[in-house]
Amino acid sequence: SCRRTCLVFKRMGIIMRKELKMKINLGGWILFLPFLICITSTLWMPTVQGIIWSFFDMQGYTPTGFAGLKNYRIILKDTGFLRTLLNTLLYVFWSLIIGYWVPFVLAVMLNEVLRGKSFFRFAMYLPSMAPGIAISMLWYYMYYPNGSGLLNMLLGWFGIEPQVWLQNANMTIPLILISSTWKSMGGTLLLYLAALQGVNRELYEAALMDGAGIWKRIRYVMLPEVSGILLLNLVRQIISVFQIMEEPLVMTGGGPNNASMSLGLLAYRNAFQYFKIGNALAVNVIMFLLLVVLTLFYFKLEKKINAEN
Repeated sequence: SCRRTCLVFKRMGIIMRKELKMKINLGGWILFLPFLICITSTLWMPTVQGIIWSFFDMQGYTPTGFAGLKNYRIILKDTGFLRTLLNTLLYVFWSLIIGYWVPFVLAVMLNEVLRGKSFFRFAMYLPSMAPGIAISMLWYYMYYPNGSGLLNMLLGWFGIEPQVWLQNANMTIPLILISSTWKSMGGTLLLYLAALQGVNRELYEAALMDGAGIWKRIRYVMLPEVSGILLLNLVRQIISVFQIMEEPLVMTGGGPNNASMSLGLLAYRNAFQYFKIGNALAVNVIMFLLLVVLTLFYFKLEKKINAEN
């Protein structure tokens, strides 16, 4: 009898735990449902619809007939597509050369500052608060090719002739990325600064007692501790710059001679200037597939780093 009673209470406990778990899960799903509806209607449905429509002939935003791979063949056979893909890869390359290390170096410098950290944090994050279009316009007029451009005015004080800046095909992508780095480095800098401030102070003190200078402390103490976030931000930056569109649209329009054209800007032109919606969708799908590969690599890398930590 006692054994039966114990079994009954045990079963009742299991049932109550299951009911409680179901209630908790149900509550979580109810809270999650508005976000799920929002992200499905604004992100996944348009994405799936765009992929489907890329296989159709389009009259405006209305599919008129199945076209198979016609839109993709048009894009891939276009001689400008390979140039645009190369430009996009150049954007990624120059962003790593110009913009990847700047936030980290500034974070290291700010971490070593004893006074005024709050002011410098705000000052460095301030450009990230401005609209991207406004920042691009600001830098466009700084690069203005005649004597009224800010950079040419500064050169004029030293007797140097005005430069064409953005009109130089060899310089236009690096110059665009300088402006992009100036705008976006604030958020990344704060991430690096938080990681640096999380480094065990005892390691610094031990290094100082051993007579290690700033460079040795960075190499043997700091870098090993923040290597995870450095790798993650590397992949995140590649994904972000691969989608660049706003800056070349405002600053150069893709010129000179398509030297600054990106995949995002190519899709924009096909959609809103040439009204070739099918071609624009094909470009977006190609870019989407490339970004899926990069994103899967990012998740795999993040999982590996989290497991190691």
